[in-house]
Amino acid sequence: MNMQKVTRPVRFFLLSVSAFIWAGIWHTGFDLSSWLLYFPAAFLLLAAMTGICPGIIFFNRLFKTRPS
Repeated sequence: MNMQKVTRPVRFFLLSVSAFIWAGIWHTGFDLSSWLLYFPAAFLLLAAMTGICPGIIFFNRLFKTRPS
């Protein structure tokens, strides 16, 4: 499996989207927000920190595109 790392601007975008979701969860209340909201927030944060985005890998395989 060829693991492609994402570029710095994409990592910053993933981090900012994750931070926005976490801020929404915090604003709603951690005890009131749905547990489903934690999955995208955690995966986006993990992708931003490691540079490996499972979503990009999945959709590149799904549409059979060559990573840029």
